[in-house]
Order: sequence, then C-alpha cells, then structure tokens
Amino acid sequence: MGKPTGFKEIKREIPVDAAPKERLKHWDEFHQPMTTDKLQAQGARCMDCGIPFCHTGNLVAGMASGCPVSNLIPEWNDLVYRGLWREALERLHKTNNFPEFTGRVCPAPCEGSCVLGISEPPVTIKNIEASIIDKGFEEGWVVAEPPAKRTNKKVAIVGSGPAGLAAAAQLNRAGHWVTVFERADRIGGLLMYGIPNPKLDKKIVQRRVDLLAGEGVKFVTNTEVGKDYPAKKLMQEFDSVVLCGGATKPRDLSIEGRNLKGIHFAMEFLHHNTKSLLDGKSSSHYISAKGKNVVVIGGGDTGTDCVGTSMRHGCKSLIQLEIMGKPPLGRAADNPWPQWPKVYKMDYGQEEAAAVFGDDPRKYLVTAKKFEGDENGNVKAVHVVNVQWQKDENGRFGPKEVPGTEKVLPAELVLLAMGFLGPEDTVLAELNVERDERSNAKAVHGKFATNIKGVFSAGDMRRGQSLIVWAINEGRGAARAVDEYLMGYSDLPSSGS
Repeated sequence: MGKPTGFKEIKREIPVDAAPKERLKHWDEFHQPMTTDKLQAQGARCMDCGIPFCHTGNLVAGMASGCPVSNLIPEWNDLVYRGLWREALERLHKTNNFPEFTGRVCPAPCEGSCVLGISEPPVTIKNIEASIIDKGFEEGWVVAEPPAKRTNKKVAIVGSGPAGLAAAAQLNRAGHWVTVFERADRIGGLLMYGIPNPKLDKKIVQRRVDLLAGEGVKFVTNTEVGKDYPAKKLMQEFDSVVLCGGATKPRDLSIEGRNLKGIHFAMEFLHHNTKSLLDGKSSSHYISAKGKNVVVIGGGDTGTDCVGTSMRHGCKSLIQLEIMGKPPLGRAADNPWPQWPKVYKMDYGQEEAAAVFGDDPRKYLVTAKKFEGDENGNVKAVHVVNVQWQKDENGRFGPKEVPGTEKVLPAELVLLAMGFLGPEDTVLAELNVERDERSNAKAVHGKFATNIKGVFSAGDMRRGQSLIVWAINEGRGAARAVDEYLMGYSDLPSSGS
C-alpha cells in the first residue's frame, strides 16, 4: 500500500484554493488542481497499516467511521503512487458509481478513520479520489456501457438524488429497464439543486446523467409522483418501485414573527439560486441577499452553503447562529480515533465571510427567541439569547437560556438551516407504506423492502437526513434487493460493496 516509508518522508498536501475574495466573484469550483507528481506522492503516504479502517464503513458513536461504500482506498492509493491511473479508476468504480460527487462534497469519514491520522495528518483520500475520476474523464476512459442483455423487467425509481441515481445505475447494469421520475426540471435532486455550484459544478452532475441516459436509463422530469403521476399507477406499469425521494421536510422554527416576509428555508434559497444560474435569469427569479443583513440559523453543510451563497450575492453583513458549543481544535477525550473527528474548522463559506467581514460569522451557544418586523410585514431583526446545555429532571441535555444575554441582530433576510424532519407524505401515504418512529419509510437496511410487495426504499427517505455517500450505499443495496426480488438471485454487489 503506497511507499513503505512514504508517510515518514512526505507531508500531507491538499489542493490550494483560490483566495476567498477572488472566488466570491464567480460561481465556479475553486479548488486548484495538483500536479500528477504531487498526487502520486500523496498516494505514497498510504501506510501498510495492516487493518485499513478507512474503508470499513461502520457507524461509531452514531457517525460514519470509514467509507460507507467500502471504497478500496489502500488499493487505489497504491495504484496512483505507481502511476497506474486507469487501474485505479477501475478499482474506484467497483464500489462507487459517482466518485466525482463524493470526491467533491463528501466530508471524508475515511480520512477521519485513517490509521496514519492517529499520530500524523491523514492521507488525502478525498482529493486522490476526485483526481482519479477527473483524470478518467479527461483521458476518455469513462464512457457509456449499456448492458449486453435485457431482462425485460421494468423498474420505477422515484427521486433522482444520489440514492436514486445509484439504484438506477446498478439496476440498469443488471439489464432491467429503469425509469427515474423527478419532480424538478433537472435530474440530480440534492446534487443538482441542494449543493451550490462552487462545491459541485452542475456540468459534473449533468455529465454523469448523460452517461446513464446513454446506458439506457430513462429520465422523466417535471413529474411529481403522487400529484402529476398517481403513485398507484407505478404499481400497475412497473415490476418494482424504489422510493428515493429524500428527507425533504425541513425543521421549522416556531417562534414569534415566523410569518414575516424575508424568512426562508435554506433549500428554498439554494434551489432558486442554482436554478436561476442554470437558466441564465435575473435576480428577480431568486431570493437575493444583496445589500441585506443576513442571519443564517443552523450549521452543518447546508448552513455553510447559505453563507457562501449570500456572500456571492454581496450581502451587507452575515451572522450564523449555532445552538451547539464551539468544537475543540483537537479531538476531545470522548471523541477518540476512529470516530469522526468533531473538531473546529472553517469551511469555504465561513472562510469567505471572515475574509470580507473580519471574523468567522458563527456565534455559538446562541438561539433565536423572536423575529421582529417592520410596518410592511418584512423581517427587520432577530432577537437572540445565549444558552447553556444542562440536564433536565430526566437526565436529558437541553439548551437553557442565560439571563441577561439577549441581543437584537439586524436582519432583512433570515435563512433556516436546521436540518430535516423526514420525507414528505405524498408518495408514502398514497401507497400505504409503513413509517418508522421518525416518519421515514420503514425498511430494514440490507433488505430495503417496505411492507408493500415490490416497493423498496433507499437513501434519506429510508434512513433520514444523512451523507451523500450513505445514499449511494443505500441505492446500491436497494438495487441488489430489487434484482433478487425480480430474478430470484443477483450478481450485483451487496450494500456498501
């Protein structure tokens, strides 16, 4: 695996990003490519660790540890080190249908569980992954590969996010006729409209969609199953159905003034912005932060994306509220390797806000108490208060207000990025699919079958809000389950492999 002494001789190096103030001038990806020599040197750092936790894909303390799709990381690191790029691509595609997506937007739990990371900076797995697939496209190695034979079985997939696309790719590979239904005007789900262009260029998404279409997958857009197309009709026209609609019901903030104009869910803000960019339309077609005091409520990737998008609009000021405490600079005693490292970092949006306004925009241990409006019903301020996390009488931790810490923040635009509660009801209700205690489609991981014969579910609609790499894991696993259901056996890999 790599060079036996590589990790002793070579320091971790990641791509240089364009300067924050420069990249705010455009909507393009901003990571600068690394030379082949440097990439091979980084591959050499992959130590012969004996038990590579990087590709185990386990849940440890409720978080991913290692790669959920079981990428053969040490193998393709070694192949990159030796200059065998095409072989590295073949190994990468064995477990991951869309490394160009995960190599850009996955938070890299593989690096968090890298054995080298116990005592040294971990191997740059994510960047090497992206570099392998990018080189594959540059060299023309990635081409449409339609199946040699068809089974004449028809499968409908509802939702074209990463789970739906992974299921479609695998089922099509097995020879079934696959139709993917998407309610938006473009295919990709979260990949297309939930992640801003600077993190994932939409040409990258469309390139893969075009490949799948070239392999025989049929895509139907502007069609919401359960509204435009009766869900029960799917049962009549297809041999099996896979529900991959995501967990798109946002968590709301029911405080005084919530009905004021200028308060929006994060995905409404992000979706309209990307659609306007792709359509080439003016600012009247999206929610603009230009010249406004912006308050983002909530952290995580979605909160960061709201920050980065608002900065590109040219907001007047920006504050991001985090109800949790500020993470430590290094692993805490209760967060040991190989758990996901819960440490402080500046993501791209916070870097950009700090470059313009002088500091990280995040305010920790703060919550909103009420929204204040003007005489026209527009939000003009957010009343906030500091909190402390304390145990209640039942021993459960919860936020408690700290008296005397109230503040008023000016805000003409408020973006709610507090996560998601679960899937929307439309399709699940029409098909009478059983739900679990969190309102997700009830289906056991590894089997993915719902209580309705022939109906399966995967991705966030089954597991709740999660990572893109988990969605790909689930889409691949559901494809195998569907293939077994239709044919009595399956040669497709099991979930996560």
